[in-house]
Amino acid sequence: MKKAALRVLAGILLAGLAVSIPAASDEGMWLFNMAPKDLVQKRYGFALQDEWLTHLRLSSVRFGGASASFVSSDGLVLTNHHVGRGAIQNLSSKDRDLMKTGFYARTRPEEIKCPGVELRVLEDIVDVTETVTGAVRPGMSAADAAEAIDKAVAALEKEESERSGLRASVVKLYSGSLFHLYKYKTLSDVRLVFAPENAIAFFGGDADNFTYPRYDLDIALFRVYENDRPLKTPHYLKWSSKGVRDGELVFCSGNPGSTGRLLTLSQLEFLRDTSYPFNIANLKRRQALLHEYAEKGEEEARVAMRSLFGIENGLKATLGYQSGLLDKALMDKKAREEKAVREAVAKDVVLSAEFGKAWDEIAAAQASYASFFKPYTFLERAQGFNTVYFGAARTLVRLAQERAKPNAERLREYRDANLASVERSFLSPAPIYDEFEVVKLADSLAQLNEELGHLQEVRWLLGGRTPDAVARELVAGTKLADIEARKALLAGGWEAVCRSEDAMIKLALLVDPVSRGLRSRYEKEVDAVETRNGTLVARALFRLKGATIPPDATSTLRLSFGVAKGYLEHGRKIPYATTFAGLFALSAKNVNRDPYTLPPSFVAKKSSLDLSVPLNFVSTCDSIGGNSGSPLVNRKAEFVGVLFDGNIQSLPTRFVYDDTIARSVMVDSRGILEALLKVYDAKPLVDEILGRR
Repeated sequence: MKKAALRVLAGILLAGLAVSIPAASDEGMWLFNMAPKDLVQKRYGFALQDEWLTHLRLSSVRFGGASASFVSSDGLVLTNHHVGRGAIQNLSSKDRDLMKTGFYARTRPEEIKCPGVELRVLEDIVDVTETVTGAVRPGMSAADAAEAIDKAVAALEKEESERSGLRASVVKLYSGSLFHLYKYKTLSDVRLVFAPENAIAFFGGDADNFTYPRYDLDIALFRVYENDRPLKTPHYLKWSSKGVRDGELVFCSGNPGSTGRLLTLSQLEFLRDTSYPFNIANLKRRQALLHEYAEKGEEEARVAMRSLFGIENGLKATLGYQSGLLDKALMDKKAREEKAVREAVAKDVVLSAEFGKAWDEIAAAQASYASFFKPYTFLERAQGFNTVYFGAARTLVRLAQERAKPNAERLREYRDANLASVERSFLSPAPIYDEFEVVKLADSLAQLNEELGHLQEVRWLLGGRTPDAVARELVAGTKLADIEARKALLAGGWEAVCRSEDAMIKLALLVDPVSRGLRSRYEKEVDAVETRNGTLVARALFRLKGATIPPDATSTLRLSFGVAKGYLEHGRKIPYATTFAGLFALSAKNVNRDPYTLPPSFVAKKSSLDLSVPLNFVSTCDSIGGNSGSPLVNRKAEFVGVLFDGNIQSLPTRFVYDDTIARSVMVDSRGILEALLKVYDAKPLVDEILGRR
């Protein structure tokens, strides 16, 4: 793209943000460096100042694939219990189950290190669109253009990481119309401070997941250390003990995973007809497997719980997304919108020449993808090898291969900017349970054989044996549970990997050539085509309509806004907030039976609690998976709650936003204080949060 065209595009974007204000909803997961200042001012009379935005950005934290925030000057981080559950489970054992009992470190020395946990703070954002797109030359094929862009991105990330010491990541926006360089400070000494019992953090269980009213204390507190001392954090969110009022304006800062509001109709149809049906069936299969394993005993149930939440959460979310695509009204709306744009493009000779083929080429890419979706999913995405051992073996094999290549020629996840995080994760001492790994692997190998048994690699792997026998042989034949063994192989490089007799490493070596081939095909036939033509579709929309909505979510920091507000569901008025009184009433209604069993701590302290205090509330803030743990703040940038869910009606907003009934669900700042003080006797922690020290 030429510089003049880039300047025109930037002008269109900025003009769109200034004048194309959605009239009826609080839609938008906005970029912090392109915040909707005019929109918020016009709708709510509040001026978003740069200083306010910078403070909120630097107070926000990326926690794995989700969100969190600093809530004290001593590196105290608040997120959801379900976001931190992996770390909590890794610190648990048969004799000390922190998921069941909860945890509170009353002194700093009692705070427990969480190996493998990595947090990030977004220090800066730079527009690098001209540099990235300038690498594309006229006449390049889609695959060549994608390769040129990829090399430009690799060079930018490497240069910035070496220059600043920050983790650099180039983010593609508007299907490749814009590229921004995100610079992160990485924080790897993270310690657990507080976690409630899972019974109250996930009160209502899977039955109530993605529902409202809710009654969950879905929070966890961690502390970041630097040089073995609590990190001094000048930017943190001051706590509102007053919480949020009905109808009050609130802002959400978090890392939404992905949305599909700018996808073409053919991309939505691929999700509806190919991707989601497979994912739903796969998740149901694994859900049934884990429930069966959990029924074997108390310890098996504890171990299965490590994976079960994510599977059931993913299943319910995917069913919700699919419900939107199966909604004829929604798809008809998408079809009408796309038809109108394409007809407008076709009527203009210049626009038709530039953009006219984009939709058809994206559709052709979807057809191509459908033809190899299952091999790509089972082999490259490793759905056929469902064990942490295979993940470790593949990482080792690819690390050894990729590190020998020039940075720009590596697979993106193994470039210099990412290596420290990859190695830290690879060397994490998280517990592994061999019998559980056998069960998972055997089932996935059976599924692999059912779907791809005709492939030579699958026949070689199974050799006429049962999946269970192969799984047991593979797990028994690996030493990758031993961190010292991992270190030695990592240090030994490609030669050590090739000479290894480790069964799981041999499996990774066996499937790697075909896996890489499938990845290359996906990148050339699908991703490159979607990038090139998605850029054209986005530019056509900008040219015709302006930027009426922000770019689709990209698992990077975004700002959304809305109001605390109830709704009507089937004629029933749903209040904006729930209280501790409702929590105890719901437990009593279900005779305190699972999943409505209150932990003993709450039963014992009921008389101490002010039952009128709000526990959860809803708002119209736009959110999606990845926003879990996002702080909600008021106009003063004070913490008023933490997002932990959306109602079931919010899931189709992945594709079309509507806040008539869709809501984000939060834990109220008032409820958090009430529980910490009255149930957990955590006054020192409350004093730190309220700045009373």
